Amino acid sequence: MTSTSHWLMKAEPESRLEKGVDVKFSIDDLKEMGVSPWDGVRNHEAKNLMKSRMKLGDKVLFYHSNCKTPGVYGTATIEKEGYPDHLLRVRKHPYFDKKSKESSPTWYMVDVKYESHLDHPVTLSLFKTLATSTNLPDCAGYIGEEGLKAVKGMPLVNRGRLSVQPVSEAAYRTVLLLGEKGGWESLEPKKRKSSLKRPPDAQQEEEDNIGEDSTKGEEKAAASSNRKPSTRSGMKRVRISEEDSELSDLPEDRQSKPAPPFKPKVEPSHVESGAKPTGSTNERTRKSSRKR
Repeated sequence: MTSTSHWLMKAEPESRLEKGVDVKFSIDDLKEMGVSPWDGVRNHEAKNLMKSRMKLGDKVLFYHSNCKTPGVYGTATIEKEGYPDHLLRVRKHPYFDKKSKESSPTWYMVDVKYESHLDHPVTLSLFKTLATSTNLPDCAGYIGEEGLKAVKGMPLVNRGRLSVQPVSEAAYRTVLLLGEKGGWESLEPKKRKSSLKRPPDAQQEEEDNIGEDSTKGEEKAAASSNRKPSTRSGMKRVRISEEDSELSDLPEDRQSKPAPPFKPKVEPSHVESGAKPTGSTNERTRKSSRKR
């Protein structure tokens, strides 16, 4: 008998138009549909997981991404194993791929079946808090040290940008326990009112960099003492390009392309190799020869 595997799969619960198509999909949408294809994945690592490793009956943590409060909001199961993405050949769809061949499709998907909502959605901020905690917080003590260790080992807190991720059985059980019992709300950061408008991609960048938070906290603290004061122009957030990170879960055709390297304009020299002497030089040469 094949053992059951566990996964975390990300979807965007809030409306966002891409080439005129709304890519919104939430746990509520899945509940209404019952079963839905998980299409539109355009990352090769995530695609390979769905194509080759996901099996019928595998368990899924349904994660809301790129929204006000990202986190795990429910559970699902794999209803159909990997098969070619049906959006590949839809020309007007943003996930159309003209390079993919019908005989050997580039992208794959699976079907997922709704299972349940979590009573207490397990938020990204909680994952971050637990991943960076030295000791297990009392309010989440029921997960035990093994549960804390399982959370710290999740790809979500180490490779945050991947849209389809494997999850250990221990981490899966821990997330379900946190979603069932709750009580950890005191660990959530208090919301502060600010007059500064947050950039629209700020939340997505926070998710993208979650893995860095648990490993680079001390380096940032050490460097802060030598850091120059920031200016307004230096406060602009910049998304990580595909060249800088292999963890992107955005379709490749939506990746921002790096700007071409700057090449300063070089003025041509007034005397180049093989060039004829100027008139003034010829004149001086003739005068010099007459003196001889």
